[in-house]
Amino acid sequence: MDALTLLHERSSMGKLMGPPPTPEQRRALYRAALRAPDHQELRPWRFIEFSGEGLTRLGELFAEAEFREDPHVGDAALDAARKKPLRAPMIIAVIAKVTPDVPKVPKIEQVISAGCAAHGILLAAHALGLGAMWRSGKYAFDPTVRKGLKLGEHDEVVAFLYLGQPGGRHRPLPEHEIDDFVERWD
Repeated sequence: MDALTLLHERSSMGKLMGPPPTPEQRRALYRAALRAPDHQELRPWRFIEFSGEGLTRLGELFAEAEFREDPHVGDAALDAARKKPLRAPMIIAVIAKVTPDVPKVPKIEQVISAGCAAHGILLAAHALGLGAMWRSGKYAFDPTVRKGLKLGEHDEVVAFLYLGQPGGRHRPLPEHEIDDFVERWD
């Protein structure tokens, strides 16, 4: 697959099945991530892999977050939180490992760099024939989840990347009018 085809055709895959990416595929995913733009070579990324029992542990962390938010939450909501990570055979949490007060590299630039690393993983997954979905949602910002993932004070969860084998059909990609998004100063 050539680079432009990859960029033009990558899409999210909501339905994922096992097996998880192989060690060789994971290595390719991370190699792509580590090519993200990185001002002053801070390498503001950290990746946490969840598979097997790790997905169950992440689900328990999500349920704990639900309970801490509302101690009267029902069992159905707690079970739903526990099951969220089980929608894929592997999840990679992409963490922006922010170094505060770096001259010329503000926090937002470091977070965007980690976002580029996440995008690199998505692109590499598509190139490898894997399915992937970028999710974040409230758990990315929840203090219980942050503590459970051992995030530093300045760190941010950029994405929970759900990865696996495509389990459904690719939906048609919408076409967008480029001129709706581009302003030209000639």
